[in-house]
Amino acid sequence: MKNHAEQIIMIRLATVDDLKDVCRIVVSSIEVVYPKYYPTGAVDLYLNYHNPDNIKNDITENKVYIICDNGLVIGTVTISENDISRLYVDPDYQKQGYGTLLLEFAEKTISEKYDRAVFDCYWPAKSLYPKRGYKEINYNFIKATTVIFFVMTQWKNCCFN
Repeated sequence: MKNHAEQIIMIRLATVDDLKDVCRIVVSSIEVVYPKYYPTGAVDLYLNYHNPDNIKNDITENKVYIICDNGLVIGTVTISENDISRLYVDPDYQKQGYGTLLLEFAEKTISEKYDRAVFDCYWPAKSLYPKRGYKEINYNFIKATTVIFFVMTQWKNCCFN
């Protein structure tokens, strides 16, 4: 991660005014990373699922948070009860620790009310979570627009106690 002594990093609730930035981050992350792991039909499925209407709905329900670096929105996470979802970092800022900051924030927020976090984990991030104590508890498969089946989600679980 960059030297944060020179940066102003803030995580806050997203507002409807942030919708464009959140959508940009989600779409660019999916378009850049997911084709390395999934067929085209699967990538399209994720893009359709994380559409602006779904994101806006989560924003209006105060579930979406963004991470800003010196005022620039570079990542997002959605927290719904004890469920972490839609954790994405702008591809230009990946591998600099912002995703870890978002995950730590989500875990801390959830731990205030729940004893564990549960979330969907897509293949691109699968190797990150065991290092944080998460365990695989379920695999879900989905049929893409072709006969290809692929792992859509991998549920993880982490106890805070």
